[in-house]
Amino acid sequence: MNDRELVQAFENGVVPPGGFHHAQHVRVAWYYLRHHPVLEALERFQTRLRAFAQAQSKPDLYHETITTAFVLLINERLHENGARDEGWEAFAARNADLLTWKPSILQRYYRDETLWSDRARRTFVMPDRLDGS
Repeated sequence: MNDRELVQAFENGVVPPGGFHHAQHVRVAWYYLRHHPVLEALERFQTRLRAFAQAQSKPDLYHETITTAFVLLINERLHENGARDEGWEAFAARNADLLTWKPSILQRYYRDETLWSDRARRTFVMPDRLDGS
């Protein structure tokens, strides 16, 4: 499935063959960031991810802090060393840490009790592990 087909399936609330797991979330966010300014890409991804979760009858799966943090990390990586011009496979190969759900890269930035709180699920919460380690 190419990038556009994956994004279309996501936007239509359809789970693509093989499922829609963390790596597919990252790929869709990556696609939006390559085609839109960061804040527009973030808003698009948040809105469409909520709609996708609703279409799957799982609206409680949406997590504002995880979604926002990953989009911002992907954006940062896209602006490193010309990465914005590379395709998905090259980006994914250079950024395997973004594709791993457990353990998540977000553990570098958040304590578990912060990231998994109801507040973090509802609204973006700033990192509480600022050393990144």
